[in-house]
Amino acid sequence: QVQLVESGGGLVQAGGSLRLTCTASISINTMGWYRQAPGQQRELVAIMANGANIRYSDSVKGRFTVSRDKARTAVYLQMNNLKPEDTAVYYCTGRISTNTLWGKGTLVTVSS
Repeated sequence: QVQLVESGGGLVQAGGSLRLTCTASISINTMGWYRQAPGQQRELVAIMANGANIRYSDSVKGRFTVSRDKARTAVYLQMNNLKPEDTAVYYCTGRISTNTLWGKGTLVTVSS
């Protein structure tokens, strides 16, 4: 069974930075990140397909950067200039054919 494991969440002050890492048990072409704040729906943060096609949520453009390793078994999210509204559980996602995989999530808390 394919597993996605996130790490790197934590507590940071507004304006600070965090780097999230997600590792997969196999190579996956499309991987990215979603987030879910308390009481809200899960939303796209950033996703990267085939190593080059990248899409960001408007709310994180210019502050967050998604990247992959060459083996396509990991995806990273560099988050800079964090804001309190970025507080959420961040979920790694991977897509294999028509199947969408999810990690268990890592909590990011940004204090003001």
